[in-house]
Amino acid sequence: MTARWVAVAVSTAVQRVSGDRGGMLVTLGFYVAVVGTLAALWAAAAEASGGSVAGYDAAALAWYIVASEAATVALNVRMIEGIGDDIGSGAIAVELLRPAPVLGLRMATEVGRALPRLAVCVAGGAVLGVATVGPPPSAAGALLAVPALVLAIACNIAAQHAFAGLAFWIRDATSAWYLYQKLVFIAGGMLIPVEVFPAALQAVVKALPFIAMSYVPARLLSGAVEPQLLVLQAFWLVVLCALAVAVFSAGQRRLQVVGG
Repeated sequence: MTARWVAVAVSTAVQRVSGDRGGMLVTLGFYVAVVGTLAALWAAAAEASGGSVAGYDAAALAWYIVASEAATVALNVRMIEGIGDDIGSGAIAVELLRPAPVLGLRMATEVGRALPRLAVCVAGGAVLGVATVGPPPSAAGALLAVPALVLAIACNIAAQHAFAGLAFWIRDATSAWYLYQKLVFIAGGMLIPVEVFPAALQAVVKALPFIAMSYVPARLLSGAVEPQLLVLQAFWLVVLCALAVAVFSAGQRRLQVVGG
């Protein structure tokens, strides 16, 4: 029964977002503008550094940005804040009265919303990348990047629900949203390849779950053929889902105790 509810939530969200052509065009336009700007900046940095930055040449950096931005632009940027508002307003408490699993349905809905945006971003990024720097450096890496992008948004959604669950205690998830975004931007490798960091900082960043949300698909699409990175993403997805469940379960118990 739970699997059926989840499937319905995903398919319904996919249909709604796909039908919003205006919203999809806005997403695509924003994505192309960001990718074009960042790719140009990294190309200039590579040229100034003798042709490459931390082992990435201009073409690899362009494809890196195509994937890293697709994995994040496809998502609701203020998801944590929105979930926190629902917790603070009591909307979550009402949803908890339903027989369906609230957390599972919410996460499934967000995945469904993200998938059409991800498809549009990938298509736009592919056209932009081929037109400016040629095909991806590795066909095998590009194939691996496809499931990596889906796993990236799933990890991101699970982590955002875990962070947003703090609103059961602090009532305002704005600070959690602000911190989370910065962690994904930097520690997640969205803006900067992890290899740019000093060795000691690289070790720390690679031990955190944020690399599963942007760096992994970007690394693969930039030419690296490292299938073990998909295993890493799967590991973090399990951990982050378990964490989100634990946070929401504890939050639900708190609501029952205080009568929220």
